[in-house]
Amino acid sequence: MCGICCSVSFSVEHFSKDLKEDLLYNLKRRGPNSSKQLLKSNEYYQCLFSGHVLHLRGFLTAQPLEDERGNVFLWNGEVFSGIKVEAKENDTQIMFNYLSSCKNESDILSLFSEVQGPWSFIYYQASNHHLWFGRDFFGRRSLLWHFGNLGKSFCLSSVGAQTPEVANPWQEVPASGIFRIDLKPTSISKSVVLKLYPWKYISKENVTNECVNSLTQISANLPTFVSVIVNEAKLYLKKTVVPLNMMLPQASFNTHCSNISSVPPTRETLEGFLADGNMREIVQQFIDVLSIAVKRRVLCLPRDENPTPSEDSQTCNRKANVAILFSGGIDSMVIATLVDRHIPLDEPIDLLNVAFMTKEKIIPTSFNEKKRKQKNCEIPYEESSKNVAAAAVASSDKQFSVPDRITGRAGLKELQAASPFRTWNFVEINVSLEELQKFRRARICHLVQPLDTVLDDSIGCAVWFASRGIGQLVTQDEVQSYQSNAKVVLTGIGADEQLAGYSRHRVRFQTHGLEGLNKEIEMELCRISSRNLGRDDRVIGDHGKEARFPYLDENVVSFLNSLPIWEKANLTLPRGIGEKLILRLAALELGLTTSALLPKRAMQFGSRIAKMEKNNEKASDKCGRLQVISLENLSIEKEITT
Repeated sequence: MCGICCSVSFSVEHFSKDLKEDLLYNLKRRGPNSSKQLLKSNEYYQCLFSGHVLHLRGFLTAQPLEDERGNVFLWNGEVFSGIKVEAKENDTQIMFNYLSSCKNESDILSLFSEVQGPWSFIYYQASNHHLWFGRDFFGRRSLLWHFGNLGKSFCLSSVGAQTPEVANPWQEVPASGIFRIDLKPTSISKSVVLKLYPWKYISKENVTNECVNSLTQISANLPTFVSVIVNEAKLYLKKTVVPLNMMLPQASFNTHCSNISSVPPTRETLEGFLADGNMREIVQQFIDVLSIAVKRRVLCLPRDENPTPSEDSQTCNRKANVAILFSGGIDSMVIATLVDRHIPLDEPIDLLNVAFMTKEKIIPTSFNEKKRKQKNCEIPYEESSKNVAAAAVASSDKQFSVPDRITGRAGLKELQAASPFRTWNFVEINVSLEELQKFRRARICHLVQPLDTVLDDSIGCAVWFASRGIGQLVTQDEVQSYQSNAKVVLTGIGADEQLAGYSRHRVRFQTHGLEGLNKEIEMELCRISSRNLGRDDRVIGDHGKEARFPYLDENVVSFLNSLPIWEKANLTLPRGIGEKLILRLAALELGLTTSALLPKRAMQFGSRIAKMEKNNEKASDKCGRLQVISLENLSIEKEITT
């Protein structure tokens, strides 16, 4: 994870040796291990490059990188496959080595077509004054652009900052391909032309499949002096994900499913599906490809070789290197089970479970208030302390007993039973209304922007508090404050989009059948970059942590895309079985039972953030709480977030 930025000025009066303070501060929060700036200027333009690194892989490599020809590279990504990167190598340096050897634009496109993993990048070619930039096909890493007035400047950055220019706010760079700006002509004409190299999939039958926003869509909110064109050579990036299988069953789907809509969501029902040898084989293939995706995301991390012995035992105080956004639902339970397969057994795993305070506050009375009033009745200090702690836990339980907390604790027990020698840190993260409003105003509203709906507010806030990892570990004997310092945060996003997990999928199926459901799922993957991933990357990255998405691994998506819809989901079945059917069957094969039958519950409802303030809002409404208000003082913001 890195914070990368390039600020370009085309007029001398805009030249600057420093970024604005608030933008620099936001970038540094993403990359706490190294910060560096590099200035490149000539008579036509100035480029100020700023790189801020979260060190996760190989040797710490400061950014930006520059070669002997003056080319400059900024990389916010992870190469998990496609290009060979050894365990102790740094992928930023490997990518730059390849780029420096590229002889033409086709070579550059071939390189990025091979990379599997999340990325955004900025690459300056000094000899021809080209600036390349873009995001991976799913948009798993954030990149924003901001265009100054009259084409005199523009900026690319992982995260934005407050801008007084209401007319030209920060916007997400579309994950439609790679863009190129020719800086020298732009400095002369003062009109910005963005050349697009789009993603395409070419099948063996030479059929082209594109999932790209139209040029009209990309240009819709850009200033009038900015235009987008497809590159003259009609070159493109090759998608590493196969298109969605749109096949429909020959018989009607109800007949195909043997009219089992009334089947209850039970373990026996799932076992009935697994009794089919073909289905069991498909489920095992899914487990294998997902397991590899998880393995790639948890292994190559800096680990403590010599942990210190704890004072009260002969065990070692190892820290957790991996955390999971954890609700106890099927998505996070499967990820947790697979993480357990691949990291050392003596390494804890942090399960981050967030809950927002319910409106009915219950004020606890002391367990022993009556006893204290009695004469000559003294309570030993230790017993009194235990009673107070128990009262605090009981009170907290009532105020934060939201659905995700209940299923999270049940999921914890299931994981402990499956892997009893693992330390599972179930981190209860409790958020009051006051804390929510304070940190939304100070941090979260700036990170969620340019997204601005009620849904973005709910999910952005929930993910920010969860990934911050400040909470408590509750045992039978005590409540212990805890902060997760794991740099890698795994999230289950992508499962619902691919496996018909949302209620809108069921509505679409009921109204338009399997054909309509296929189209809905196809649309989900095409828009996931703009709806979810850039926002989640900015929110999680604000804590100096990296979001990783196993369900959106290229091989996982290709495998699921290759299957016909009825092998992934069966919406003739009730909730808790029909949606994400293949994932439920995988959970059962992995030894999970209770969580395999839990119905889908959206994070904003499971954590109860959607019930904290206004209850009469629609998810698609613009959220006034996210409107960026001028900060009273940057120093105040820093004070309350450190």
